[in-house]
Amino acid sequence: MGALIWLIVAIVLALLELAAGEFTLLMLAGAALITSGVAVADIPLWAEVITFSISALGLLVFVRPALKKRMRRPGQLETSDRRLVGHTAEVLEDVSGDGGQIRLEGHIWSAKALDPTVSFVEGETVTVVSIDGNTAVVWKGP
Repeated sequence: MGALIWLIVAIVLALLELAAGEFTLLMLAGAALITSGVAVADIPLWAEVITFSISALGLLVFVRPALKKRMRRPGQLETSDRRLVGHTAEVLEDVSGDGGQIRLEGHIWSAKALDPTVSFVEGETVTVVSIDGNTAVVWKGP
């Protein structure tokens, strides 16, 4: 009878893990499943509890970190021009609302000021506010 109870506990914990997604309940479900297998031998309750405790501890300490590491997704490589927003740039040719040029991450970009009434002179530092096609929209530096 004890094996059936441990099996039901394992199933319930595994189903609850679907909602949590942290592998903790899954490790406890694995420990309950191991205990269910041991309980088939009709051992005393205290031995079942010790089996569950040792199994749970072992799974939580050794298996869970390995699973979490394996399931961790690598960061997405941002290759679009949006990654340049927030970077600072050096003005190479006066920038106004009509246009100009900046050096942004070692490359020369066309640029225009965010406010058409403001202009930036050569040598100033500006911050990229957005990218409009192949033109960087800039504003005062940091």
